[in-house]
Amino acid sequence: MEKITFCNSWSFLKTFTRNHSSKEWLLRQKTDPYVEKAKIKSYRCRSAFKLLQMDDRFSILKPGQCVIDIGAAPGSWSQVAASRTNSNASNSEIPTGLLIGIDLQQMYPIKGVTLLGNSDFTSPKTWQKIKELLNGRPIDVVLSDMAPNASGVKHLDHDLIIKLAYSVVKFAVLNSNVGATCLIKILDGNQNAEIENTLIKFYSNVRFVKPEASRSDSAEKYLLARGFKGLKKN
Repeated sequence: MEKITFCNSWSFLKTFTRNHSSKEWLLRQKTDPYVEKAKIKSYRCRSAFKLLQMDDRFSILKPGQCVIDIGAAPGSWSQVAASRTNSNASNSEIPTGLLIGIDLQQMYPIKGVTLLGNSDFTSPKTWQKIKELLNGRPIDVVLSDMAPNASGVKHLDHDLIIKLAYSVVKFAVLNSNVGATCLIKILDGNQNAEIENTLIKFYSNVRFVKPEASRSDSAEKYLLARGFKGLKKN
């Protein structure tokens, strides 16, 4: 059984960038039920439960799908997606998916996942790597839990994550199958309506989602866009 447990140090660095004290962080980790659940289930991070809860509610992931996990480190979302798309080939009686995870950080291997560590998703070189791995196959689901290094300045962090979100939207629109889904993390802020309206142009159903596993004091939420309409060909 996999025994990789380094989510705590990962979250610790993020927390310090938000100017929280180590004592506050340790207390929150100690009392957070999802931290313990992640250890029990061998997930690399508590964030696995965010995706699990959204998928249980909206049926985002299915066996045989082609999925891109952006901002994948340390790998908890990829663990969930590998299981639910069967990219890990754990069940020979259902279709086997294709799953690619990308992050600036290096990641330990995950069965059934092709990982592109030390890779900047916003770089054209990374897009080219992804396309080579897809080998012409359109994407069924784009997942993005990507976020910039927190500055602690609310409006600046919002602007930065929206910029990243638009890069995800562009990639998804250019590479997705008709009917595909896109799930993107954002933060509360004045540009949310604008990016929501952008997604509405390309997807049949767009909504904001905040899973129970997202901490109540967190500004994060997710935009879930389903039913990609496809691009009109001239």
